[in-house]
Amino acid sequence: MRTALGPVARGLTLALLFLCLAGCSKKMGDAMSTSPAVSVRDDSTGLLLTWIDDKGDFHVEQSVADVPLMGRDTVKVIDPDVDDGTHADRVFVVDLRSARPDGSYPVSVMPRSEFDAIAVARRQLRGPTLASASAARSAPPLPPPPTAQGQGRGDMQGRPLVIVYGAQWCGPCHEAAAYLRKKGITFVEKDIERDKAAQREMQTKLTQAGLHAGSIPVLDVGGKMLVGFNPQAVDDALGKTL
Repeated sequence: MRTALGPVARGLTLALLFLCLAGCSKKMGDAMSTSPAVSVRDDSTGLLLTWIDDKGDFHVEQSVADVPLMGRDTVKVIDPDVDDGTHADRVFVVDLRSARPDGSYPVSVMPRSEFDAIAVARRQLRGPTLASASAARSAPPLPPPPTAQGQGRGDMQGRPLVIVYGAQWCGPCHEAAAYLRKKGITFVEKDIERDKAAQREMQTKLTQAGLHAGSIPVLDVGGKMLVGFNPQAVDDALGKTL
């Protein structure tokens, strides 16, 4: 009996071993597909770091040092070189409060709805702000850049007077676009989270102007750079351009 069952037992053992290996490989693959591909250190460059203030407003920084202490616990991070940040259901978040021994900060995956809920909860404590909860959670996607013809007043060559650098979730960005549309001003919108070239373009212009983008939108009004949406500042810049 032992001699007859030996090969059968060995065959069953091998089959179970293969099944186990296949299952383990699948689990490892699943883990890798959701593991953060972003590395964040104090000297990291080119990142988009989105933190939430105590009023529930979003701010975007490009340097770890520029994220204030109050906003360091849960910071959405996008590295345009390895991830485009367009996942519908998840975001990468980094805890910037304490670095690991190797100098890196812990990055994890969070459902996008949970990250948005942090802002909503803080707004409910402080009252409504420009970036309302509905704007943060269900803001319409930025439309494609309009053509100069038929879109309002542009420059002498028909080019847009204003470029709005923003992001899909940014309430003030949509408010700026609505304001310009109401005034009949030709403009284009560029999403700095989805378009790496737009993010570099914005940063180059800010550097040349000696400015720092602590928040969005950033508006280029005929060459005049404005950080944040302020209707009066837009009007003043347009008055010098038109």
